[in-house]
Amino acid sequence: MMSASPYEIDIQLQLAGEEIPAARLSDAIEWVLRDHEVAPGAGVSVVVMDDGMVQAFNRQYRDVDRPTDVLSFPAEDDPDLDEEGVYLGDLILALPYIRRQAASEQHDPDDELVLAVVHGTLHLLGYDHDSPENQAAMWTVQSRALQALSVEIEVPLFEFDDDDEPDDPVESGDQS
Repeated sequence: MMSASPYEIDIQLQLAGEEIPAARLSDAIEWVLRDHEVAPGAGVSVVVMDDGMVQAFNRQYRDVDRPTDVLSFPAEDDPDLDEEGVYLGDLILALPYIRRQAASEQHDPDDELVLAVVHGTLHLLGYDHDSPENQAAMWTVQSRALQALSVEIEVPLFEFDDDDEPDDPVESGDQS
């Protein structure tokens, strides 16, 4: 018998007739939080929706007028991970986009969803890939999580311009 999660993970599917591996996604988020020794009761919400809705959020909050696989909305800039019951934030996933990405890369669609929530949860914990150094740190932790979760996806590193700006990350398979 599995024990209940010490975390508050809420996963909502806003697409009628679709199914997702909600328990597996919850387990992936929990793994990342435990790995980072986040205090019990921490909360994360995941909302799975269509590309159009994610594109609208991406346009509104990132000024990027296209869908992406995952958007992370931290509740605080620097959450106290030792505080019990801290709300970390929201992950917004575009299910059609993730499925197309999985098909394009010949990945299992459920593994691609796990990658998206791992990546998004790392953003909620303060990781970013806005410089080569930050990307290397984030990819190291992300790879460790994927390995622990039996997800055999290797995410390529972004190439950065001379000004340390990543080249079109969506084209490189971004999970931001």
